[in-house]
Amino acid sequence: MASDREYLNFILEQLSEAGEVSFRPMMGEYVLYYRGRVFGGIYDDRFLVKRTKAAAALMPDALREIPYEGAKEMLLVDNVENKAFLTGLLETMYDELPAPKPKK
Repeated sequence: MASDREYLNFILEQLSEAGEVSFRPMMGEYVLYYRGRVFGGIYDDRFLVKRTKAAAALMPDALREIPYEGAKEMLLVDNVENKAFLTGLLETMYDELPAPKPKK
């Protein structure tokens, strides 16, 4: 099932206070970037983030979900109404996110 563009737009609006959030469509889903680093995505209309120590500490009870077959578990963000929480989540996770691979 592909994710709905309206849900993506809602999440992007909720993340707008963090600044420098972008996305890339991929096979009907959306990969999300913060300051150029992948931090999560929209998969089957679920907002999932990478399982970093920071994200796990901020969301200790978050469900672990698999975005697609063969992928690593990610954390389901269910507090999507709270912009301040989402901004803090991205800022706290940033240092643990891998830098983008150099393009050839």
